[in-house]
Amino acid sequence: MSTSLEMRKIQKWYGGLHVVRDFDLYVEPGEFVTFLGPSGSGKTTALKMIAGFEPPNGGDMLLGSRSIVDVPPYERGIGMVFQNYALFPHMTVAENVAFPLKVRRVARGEIEQKVLRALGLVKMVEYRGRYPNELSGGQQQRIALARAIVFDPSLLLMDEPLGALDRNLREHMKIELMRIQKELNITVIFVTHDQDEALVMSDRIAVINEGKLVQVADAKSLYYRPQDRFVASFVGESNLLPCRVDQVENGAGRVTIGHQQSGVVRLSGQSRGESAWLFVRPEHVEISARGARADVGNVLDGVVENALFLGELTRYVVRCGQESITVKQQNRGQPQFTNGSPVSVSWDAGNSMVLN
Repeated sequence: MSTSLEMRKIQKWYGGLHVVRDFDLYVEPGEFVTFLGPSGSGKTTALKMIAGFEPPNGGDMLLGSRSIVDVPPYERGIGMVFQNYALFPHMTVAENVAFPLKVRRVARGEIEQKVLRALGLVKMVEYRGRYPNELSGGQQQRIALARAIVFDPSLLLMDEPLGALDRNLREHMKIELMRIQKELNITVIFVTHDQDEALVMSDRIAVINEGKLVQVADAKSLYYRPQDRFVASFVGESNLLPCRVDQVENGAGRVTIGHQQSGVVRLSGQSRGESAWLFVRPEHVEISARGARADVGNVLDGVVENALFLGELTRYVVRCGQESITVKQQNRGQPQFTNGSPVSVSWDAGNSMVLN
């Protein structure tokens, strides 16, 4: 049975270092939430506090309606998958998966039934007699997952579980994890620094930087409507151009980038005369021969600094005065530009916004 998790003003200090600050987060029952952030941002420390491996220095944590701050890890009913899998090398696959049930003194007949069910979920029943050193990395990960879910935990924690896998296996395991989570309807907290994992797998993503929750949102909101410059630059590739707000009207405004005035863009609370950052994704920027496009929307003139053919698309870096703009253009038979070509870059107001 999945349950909710609530973190209220959670704090963690290591000496004079404030590694988790004012964590306020509510996770719905059955929700898949990812903690996403750079190394050292505090995401794994937050996970360890939920698991009970680290005590918080302030705040409260509720699993369902029960506070778990003072509850030891083995009484929280939480499953955990570690980055290194942490399987017992002297135990078979079946014995590894059965271990949490034996600790909980589950009857022998029920243990066998639950172990087979868990191994069936991860498609590893035929490997139940093998030892961990006889399995591949992906197979070991499946066993670690089976062990974490065999006792029907109300919450599953996963700390960078795909980090040790090669790219193809990682892509496959993303789909498998999503399937198992939906099949069990289990609440999941997943930790990663890989934005692709977060965008693909999560119901919501909690972006963490320097111990703080910067923004919590679904993948599309996070990608298209970041709250600040850090989120815009960390989640996906983005253009962030220093600008000055010249006019403001009904939540939109005109900005100047360098010495060129761009068209109308969405604002996020800025005032006239304020310095800020214009945000637009590379795939939303169009490139054309200079003068070929009518001077409408947001248009800047520049010169191609770098053109990189990537098969399905070409990635351009265009120098516009003091700033560079990255353009990703799908290759559909349109003209290609070489280094030094004079071009114009443009984008729609709806695909850009101004960030503090």
